[in-house]
Amino acid sequence: MAKNYISNKDETVRLFENDFLETLSRVHWSVPLLIFVPIISYFLYRAIFLFGLTFSTITIWFLIGIVVWTFTEYFLHRFVFHYQPKSEFGNRLHFLMHGVHHAYPKDSKRLVMPPSVSLPLASLFFILYLKILGYIIISPFFAGFLTGYLFYDITHYAIHHFNLHSKFWLAIKNHHAKHHYQNPELGFGVSQPVWDYVFGTDFNEEK
Repeated sequence: MAKNYISNKDETVRLFENDFLETLSRVHWSVPLLIFVPIISYFLYRAIFLFGLTFSTITIWFLIGIVVWTFTEYFLHRFVFHYQPKSEFGNRLHFLMHGVHHAYPKDSKRLVMPPSVSLPLASLFFILYLKILGYIIISPFFAGFLTGYLFYDITHYAIHHFNLHSKFWLAIKNHHAKHHYQNPELGFGVSQPVWDYVFGTDFNEEK
């Protein structure tokens, strides 16, 4: 089987000639926690203290937000990150977005999404769901949505760099490892494999 990566060591490649842009493309795994935990807390504060939503309402919409994120994660990974245009510019853009991760899968500075990308994306999703759900329900829903994203980002780093032991985490790690080292056209769920089973992009053990 052909090798699906350039280097499997914790090393990187320069993406931009501009030093500022290059700095923005690299991020420590703890940065999403520092940014999004306060934002999640703010939305929960709104739901509890500003709108007085009941515990059950907050819990239900929070969990719905997490589920919607898992589908978003699958959709983005499969249809956006793995879309390869035929133009030279398109291929360059694909490499910047995701191709570099497959080329250098253990690059510890490019395993979580940089804020220069995650914050604008979060803003777009917030505007979309605000129009769908309204001013009140968006608070618990978006808190759950961002929690799902945060779990995805930290999970992605962990399965590449943490020493995992439990059967659950080893199963998640094995699923993602197959995506990198066996077949990048399967296994698009990173934090969980559920949607791969739903849409038939899981790894068939019999094959």
